[in-house]
Amino acid sequence: MEPMRIVLYSHDSVGLGHVRRNLALAHALNNQLPGLIGRPVTGILITGTALAPAFRLPEGWDWVLLPGVAKGSAGYLPRNLALPMHELVPLRASLLQATLAGFAPHLVVVDRHATGVHGELEIALRRARTAGPVRVVLGLREVLDSPAAALSEWARLGGPRVVKALFDAIWVYGDPAVHDPVACGEIPFALRKLIRYTGYLAEGRPSVSGTSCMPGRYFMTTVGGGSDGYALARIAVAAPVPDGLGHLLVAGPQMPAEQLNDLRQHARPGVKVVSAVDDIVFHIRHAAAVVAMGGYNTVCEIMSTPVPALIVPRTQSRAEQQIRAASLAAAGYLEQHDIGTLTPEILAGWLAARLGTTVDRRRAVLDGLIRVPQLAAELLQPLADSDQFSADQVSADQFRANESVAATRAKGGDSRVAV
Repeated sequence: MEPMRIVLYSHDSVGLGHVRRNLALAHALNNQLPGLIGRPVTGILITGTALAPAFRLPEGWDWVLLPGVAKGSAGYLPRNLALPMHELVPLRASLLQATLAGFAPHLVVVDRHATGVHGELEIALRRARTAGPVRVVLGLREVLDSPAAALSEWARLGGPRVVKALFDAIWVYGDPAVHDPVACGEIPFALRKLIRYTGYLAEGRPSVSGTSCMPGRYFMTTVGGGSDGYALARIAVAAPVPDGLGHLLVAGPQMPAEQLNDLRQHARPGVKVVSAVDDIVFHIRHAAAVVAMGGYNTVCEIMSTPVPALIVPRTQSRAEQQIRAASLAAAGYLEQHDIGTLTPEILAGWLAARLGTTVDRRRAVLDGLIRVPQLAAELLQPLADSDQFSADQVSADQFRANESVAATRAKGGDSRVAV
């Protein structure tokens, strides 16, 4: 039986949040969608981070790695290549076009940035929609940024008109009772009819090892990918640890080596500093308490447990983490503290007060990893049921062949193509 083909795209300029969110979606779609639409699933995760292949893929999926971009004070810049951005963007765009044209997906989910870095994805999406059949979804975390910054981004990509032309739906990965980005002004009101709220992508994240790298009782500090987590980690390693309790600090695979070494040199007795763990959800679930930054994935992993948590959000670049921490704290699901006033002693006092307690988070909508496959099935079922399914696939192949003929003719070459 012909499998349904899925592409999940993330640009991945800072941290690992985008690709980790898409990876959780890939596992959920692979596990649940075949039973909902009666067809097998295969897929590609397009990512801009070379660290992605270290994560476990679902069976039948693979990676496409784009040359990386980073975010500097003046905007995006190449992460590794010695190229100017005006050369790197077309390179990434050509890879995106080739991937979508060659793979001919039936579902494309774009994480956060509707047209990618400097519009790199727009032509690929327009051509995919022309070739068809395909459904295209914009996946958004529940908090984008301050309303002014978010609306400025929407305007730069062309506003609601462009979004409506490219996308069939917008999935917001959150609970509007906690934070509603439309009501708060982060998503244009004109796009409201495309929006489906999925709930947080929290419950059901895949478990890997089921074993702990920390013996005995411990509390845990995690700073996500680690590229901007040193300030919090430096405070945490200096915090006094109660007797009989260890402290596991996960610095993240993107923390610079000199910062990681500094943490290990200054760690108090009982503190274990690692760059990563095999199963972050398992370690959070078995911790006595958690201290973390406010990235989407980390918060979802915490929300899937009853473990008390103190969130110390990033204050640079975007307001996203501060808004998320404030909204979840207002709902009673966690606590927050500003990095500017946090000290090792304050952290130790919070920990001492929270040991032995739990937090009831069952009122939050946490089953987004069940809801997303259901929404995907609603979009794909007409394609899966259609007698034109195989014929449509042939038409897509013919479209790509015709494009190849046109490109060859434009170069003055031999236009004979076997189809």
